[in-house]
Amino acid sequence: MARKKAGAAGAATPAIAALTAAGAEFTTHAYEHDPSHPSYGEEAAQKMGVAPEQVFKTLVADVDGVLTVAVVPVSGSLDLKALAGAVGGKRAAMADPALAQRTTGYVLGGISPLGQRRVLRTVVDASAAGHRTICVSAGRRGLEVELAPATLTALTSATVASIAR
Repeated sequence: MARKKAGAAGAATPAIAALTAAGAEFTTHAYEHDPSHPSYGEEAAQKMGVAPEQVFKTLVADVDGVLTVAVVPVSGSLDLKALAGAVGGKRAAMADPALAQRTTGYVLGGISPLGQRRVLRTVVDASAAGHRTICVSAGRRGLEVELAPATLTALTSATVASIAR
């Protein structure tokens, strides 16, 4: 996998800037986003020709009053109870979308686990380790970044746990 900047994909996002600053190996994938598609993650997988199990969505949850990022395959859903347990919490719920956008600096459908405005604790689903590379949002709709799961967990100081169902 070659390290690339946004290049033809457009201006660098904070996620791409963070990867570049860290000297990480990654590849960007741009595609034409269809606003009428019902699922950002499934759309990304389809348009990139990548298995949905290899494309991960970034969700923001509230665990006992603390915003927490969950990175799970688009082919599944987040198990809120498992997420709470992974960070030593008792109760988790999806965060208010406006708060998630304000806190991360990204819009829904383009929230990346990398380069967030405020660094949030992050949990990556354990299934990521089963892939040589995974794709996550690069910080805007229609732009994904492909990288090794270990790179993602290292750069986000993530906990790895089974949080998807």
